[in-house]
Amino acid sequence: MPRAVVFDLDYTLAVPTQDRTTILQRAAAEAGAPALTREAYLEAHRRNLTRETREPIFADLLEGRETDADPAAVADAYRETIAASLKALPGVEAMLEDLRAEYRVGLLTNGPVRAQRDKIATLGWERAFDAALVTGELEAGKPDRRAFEAIAAELDVDPADAVYVGDEVQADVYGATNAGMDVVQVMLEDGPDPDPRATDHVDQSAIAAEFPSILDALDSPAT
Repeated sequence: MPRAVVFDLDYTLAVPTQDRTTILQRAAAEAGAPALTREAYLEAHRRNLTRETREPIFADLLEGRETDADPAAVADAYRETIAASLKALPGVEAMLEDLRAEYRVGLLTNGPVRAQRDKIATLGWERAFDAALVTGELEAGKPDRRAFEAIAAELDVDPADAVYVGDEVQADVYGATNAGMDVVQVMLEDGPDPDPRATDHVDQSAIAAEFPSILDALDSPAT
């Protein structure tokens, strides 16, 4: 029976109104950088999960390119473009408030500190969780089990007493199950197939309406 619920942030609780490829292209153009691909960005992001800002990510992406663009300027442009388009999924704010009446509720999100803390502030969610951790503040990012153990410790629960909710198969489903948590996989349109390691699955568009019932089922003693 779970005592805590921990959520991923991006594409689990909040989404941009523009696709990330468009956001990346706009930010690069604004900062005078050459065109950057989403695939290359994600690879660089995975190499820089425990950073203060996205500057090292863009430094990686611009290395060897013929450009005078400043990685810090590209990082700032990308952060500001995302903030301008970020929105909460319908109903999740009320869901979080209701869950906190019965559970410890946490957030664990991969990425540099400034980028992810800025998203939390943009959404007005500084007080929406009992604990919120960004992997840039930690020794390791998801899927490393130390990231999940860190948020469990912040919530004062054992990982086995927590349910993790996220959309990424490797970072979220594998990472949380490897740390001993039950996992509810958030299913995205055009996203990966349901992973059998997840305890349950919920469509992204229905998370606020359906997740509480999934949690109630996990909270009920087996018969």
